[in-house]
Parts: sequence; structure tokens; C-alpha cells
Amino acid sequence: MASSATPLLDTVSTPTDLRKLHPDQLRQLADELRTETISAVGTTGGHLGSGLGVVELTAAIHYVFDTPRDRLVWDVGHQCYPHKILTGRRDQIRTLRQGGGLSGFTKRSESEYDPFGAAHSSTSISAALGFAIANKIAGTPGRGIAVIGDGAMSAGMAYEAMNNAAQAGNRLVVILNDNDMSIAPPVGGLSAYLSRIVSSREFLGFRDLARKLAKRLPKPIADGIRKTDELARGMTMGGTLFEELGFYYVGPIDGHNLEHLIPVLENVRDAEEGPILVHVVTKKGKGYAPAEAAADKYHGVQKFDVISGVQTKAPPGPPQYQNVFGAQLVAEAAKDPRICAITAAMPSGTGLDAFAKAYPDRFFDVGIAEQHGVTFAAGLAAQGMRPFCAIYSTFLQRAYDQVVHDVAIQNLPVRFAIDRAGLVGADGATHAGSFDVTYLATLPNFVVMAAADEAELVHMTHTAAQYDTGPIAVRYPRGNGTGVALPETPELLEIGKGRVVREGKKIAILSLGTRLEEALKAAEILEAKGLSTTVADLRFAKPLDVDLIRKLLTTHEVAVTIEENSVGGFGAHVLTMASDEGLLDGGLTVRTLRLPDVFQDQDKPERQYAQAGLDATALVDTVLKALRHNIAAAGVSA
Repeated sequence: MASSATPLLDTVSTPTDLRKLHPDQLRQLADELRTETISAVGTTGGHLGSGLGVVELTAAIHYVFDTPRDRLVWDVGHQCYPHKILTGRRDQIRTLRQGGGLSGFTKRSESEYDPFGAAHSSTSISAALGFAIANKIAGTPGRGIAVIGDGAMSAGMAYEAMNNAAQAGNRLVVILNDNDMSIAPPVGGLSAYLSRIVSSREFLGFRDLARKLAKRLPKPIADGIRKTDELARGMTMGGTLFEELGFYYVGPIDGHNLEHLIPVLENVRDAEEGPILVHVVTKKGKGYAPAEAAADKYHGVQKFDVISGVQTKAPPGPPQYQNVFGAQLVAEAAKDPRICAITAAMPSGTGLDAFAKAYPDRFFDVGIAEQHGVTFAAGLAAQGMRPFCAIYSTFLQRAYDQVVHDVAIQNLPVRFAIDRAGLVGADGATHAGSFDVTYLATLPNFVVMAAADEAELVHMTHTAAQYDTGPIAVRYPRGNGTGVALPETPELLEIGKGRVVREGKKIAILSLGTRLEEALKAAEILEAKGLSTTVADLRFAKPLDVDLIRKLLTTHEVAVTIEENSVGGFGAHVLTMASDEGLLDGGLTVRTLRLPDVFQDQDKPERQYAQAGLDATALVDTVLKALRHNIAAAGVSA
């Protein structure tokens, strides 16, 4: 056995190395793993508290189970940094969330130990069930293991998966990582002892025999056996809900006590009955005092000093879009008691924490349940309220059927505040708001707005509050605004009308959203080249300002649309309108700039937009190429 002074983590490159250690060495390894995780995140920033909470659990799972043959699926993936360190990626761990570096979530292309990519919540049980059933059908060994947090269990998808899990048998193991329950079950020695007993092969075998025997006995006796079993388990451990869904429940177990954790997981591994749910209680930020003391347990952090825990603060700048929205919604609610706010587990991320404080009776955090949140908002709207449903663009995708069926078809005036529209930097493709203009502007009855800056967001929030004709959405990006002065009195915008912010004669740039700043930069460059340029902020992707667009397309030599959205959005609607009106028949030159048809990896936002071709340089290049094309075409026709 290595001495306690030997850095065990240096000897572990993969779980195969980990399994060579003696169980008594795992405590030292876990301590080193926690230290390495803190050091890495201190260098890169990222999600810290959740990873620190599962250090022991991560080591125990890889020690007991045969990963990667046993497919380990981490729900969401915020907590996967220790997992990455133990699975051959320690040498890259300080590239987390950087351009060209490791993803902040699990990612199939990174490692065979990441069998399923995740960054959205509540998908793990479904995926692990898929792995388990596939192996069962093929007759090959291997389990599906899902690690899911109690927060993720607020989503219906987790229960849909559990309701269909019986066929997997003992090939499916669900580990419930309980780190936030307000009333946690006991996690002391008696609980650990009971968990070991009820997860043992002997107890499982005896219980199975009792069940078979009960089927042959008279009904009153059989019912008595069943009730006695349920009562005994319920008094000591709970888990009735999971049992009703077909899972054998084991727990709760102290997720930081390896002496308790290892034997229970070994019993689960060797059990012939299943599927099994193991209830593990952990503490976010465990083992790092600044994280344990913080209200959010250092869920997401900037780079920080490991000794003091002090995070590197960005220099002061303009207010964040989310906070501008939140403040304006509070102002609107002060004048209108019908206004209420709904979010899906993101009160601070959407800026609604201020609303919750000011109007707690009109604020609703539905948990990780976007589908319910949207239909709940529809019900409120149908009863005369003015609900604002504030959800990240990437998460609103989870409720698209509800947006269509429960809101759009019924033409209910639900207000959608779509945060994190566009590219989002370090969180990468899974959190980018790349598609909302496309998936909303295609729907009848919808109004879709995009704020060019924080002042426009104030106007659009006010406009949405007053709009009762049908559903309306405003999209805005992550991060700080441009620094424009916020209006003292918000303007009620005319629906479907844009604005010209710079007059020119030869080139027209039609901008939707916060690419307006780059459009104005491009206009300056083009002007210096003798190319007089108009810049328009269209404000609305739906309905389009047809009169303004027609004027711009017919009075300029080249027109370029630009948006922070995928193909099928604003530019596509402009081209469709131009085609419908016959404007393209005369050789009109129109170019559309939008996000490329790829999922962009994480990087600094400015680099992402440059890579996407959505900055001033790309705009200028597009205009010059279009002009050269026109000249060449004129020469051919001559």
C-alpha cells in the first residue's frame, strides 16, 4: 500500500488504475481529487460546488462499477469535472470551457467515459435506460448508471423514464444525488447499516422469496406480508414513491463516507433484483470552506484565488440585460396587478429575483419544468392575467409543443422573455440561443421582437406588458449591455415597425438584435471606402416592417441582413417577403448573415461571433463581395 504522503492521483490515469487501489486508499485519493478540482476551476472558472459535492461518489462509482462498459450518465453535467480528471483528461482539465479545450459538460467526442452528452437537466435516466435495454437485447454485459440531482427530479421526464424502467431489471441503477432537500432523511450510522442490509444479496433474495410465497397465500395474509414490508422500509428509509414506480429503493446514504458508500454500491452491483435507486445525500461545495459558506455554494464561478476564495471580478460595466429586464418588469408590475412572472429554476439568471422580492405572490418558480411553466402561463393568460414567462432560449426549446399547442393555437397573450439569445461563450453549443427566432417566427399569431440594446429592452418589455392581442416574445443576449442610457419613460413600440438609425444611399444593412453595434461599425468602414450606408434596426422578426424593408431593398444597390440566429430566421423571412412581392425578379442583391449551420464549441463570445461571420469585418467583406459580383454580372451582360 502506498504511504499517505504519496500523491495517489498521480498514479491514476483511468478507472482501471483506480480499481487497483486498496479501499483504505480511497479517502486519500478523494482528498487529492477535491484539491485538484478546486485548483483547476480556480484557473478556468466554471461550475465548482456541484463537482465538489460528488468527489467521493465519483471515485466510488468508478471503483465499484466496470466503466466504461457500465455506461455512466451524469445528469446536466455540472458535476463532471472530478469524473473528467479520473478518466484520462487531467492533463487538459485547465482548458475547461476555453476555446479548443474541454467542454464544461460531458461530451461523447471527448472520451469513451462520456457515453452520453448532457448539459440540460433530467435526461440521464432515459439515456441510461436506453443503454441498459440495448445491452439486454444484445445479450452483452453492461449496465446503465444514471446520477441525477434532486433538482433535476422536479422535471417530469425523469418520472416518465422511471415509469418505463422495469424491463431493464438490474441493468439499470439510478443514483439520486440529494444535495438540496429542505428536510433530508437521516444519514447516520443506523441509516448506513440499514442501507447495507437491504441492498445485500441475502436480503434481496429473502424479499423476492417472500413475494413469491405471498402470491400462494390467502389474500389477507399476503396483504399483511406486503404491508409489513412496506411499513418497515417506510419507517426506516422512505422511498415509497420510487417503489411504486418499480424501483428497489436503497438509502439514504452519506455520500461523503466511503466506508458506507462502497459496500452499498458493491451490493447494488451484485444484486439480481432491479432496477435499483440509491439515495445518496451530499453537500454542495463540500471540503472547500468558501464554497460551503456561499449562498449558491459556488455553483458557477469566475477564476478565483484558491486560498481566499475571492473571485476575479470583471471591471464594472453596463448593466446586464437580465437585470434590465427584471427591473423594468418590477416597474410594470407596480402599475398593473395582473402582471406575474414565471421562471423554471432560474430566478437570478433571468433577473426575476428582484421581482420575487417585490411581488412574491405574483412570482412562480416552477422548477425544471418548462413545459408546465408555459402551459401554466397560458392558463393565467386565459383567466385575464398578464404572465411573463422568462426562460433561456435553449431551455424554451423543451416546451415547444406547449408554445404551439397551448399558447399559439389559442392565441393567448403569454409574454416570453427569452434570455441568453445568441451565442453564450463558455457554455458552448448546449446553451446557445441559436434557434428561437426560427422556431417562434414560423408560428401564426406570434409577435417576435429582438432588443438591439438595453434601452430597447426597456421599450420592448413595456410593449409586451401592454400587448393583449396574442403571444409576444422579446429576445436578448447574455451579459452586459452596450452602455446606452436607459430611458426614464419607456416607449410603447408600434408592433411590426422598425427604425432607421443611420441614413445612406448605396448599401443597406438590416439588423435584428444586438448585432446593431457591429452593423454601425461596418457602416463607418464602408463610408470610409466611399460607400454610403444605411443601417436599420428592424426590431421585429414578426411581423416584418414590410414598408421599410421594401423601401430599403428598392433604393439601395446591396442589402444585407444580420441576426444572431440560425438559418430560417429573420433573413429567411425577408427573402420570402421580397420573393412574394417580386422584388427579386429585377436582380436585387440581397445577402443574409446568420449563425452557421454547425453547433459552435465554447469560446469567448467575440471569437464565436467572428468565427460565425457576424462581426463588422464579415459584414464589410460580404458587402464588397456582393458589389464585385454586381460589377462582374454587369460586365457579362454588357
